[in-house]
Amino acid sequence: MHRCLHTAAAAGFGFIALFGLSASAEDAPGAVGAAPDRDTFTMVLDDRRARPILGTEVRGGNGEHMGRIVNVIVDGAGRPRAAVIDFGGFLGVGSRKIVVDWSALQFDSDRDRVALALTRDQAKAAPEYRDGKPVVVVGAISLSGAPD
Repeated sequence: MHRCLHTAAAAGFGFIALFGLSASAEDAPGAVGAAPDRDTFTMVLDDRRARPILGTEVRGGNGEHMGRIVNVIVDGAGRPRAAVIDFGGFLGVGSRKIVVDWSALQFDSDRDRVALALTRDQAKAAPEYRDGKPVVVVGAISLSGAPD
């Protein structure tokens, strides 16, 4: 599980490492607060170990199609906290976006899909995600980890 999350994080943020860190003051002439010149680096991500996650299929615990990841919500340190899933519908008709806690996702890099630790009914009951509105995140709890 840890390896899979590490892989997903590397895939999701790999493009930042490749493109975001190479910016310098020369790239934006006259920019206020531009970063000082610094060395850049290049790395190659093996596609067996790191893959993009946007558009990845999400399946429920029983294997049923739940939707696709359309966005990732990160905290102030850039760590993924939740995923926006285009849930339900058929060929884009009748679907809606929901937000699920990052820990409710299990990444299966061998199959290019993600398992969601929620049932279809739980996902249906989740509030709809709308840009500009407060984000309500749903997740799964383990009964062994529930408070007494």
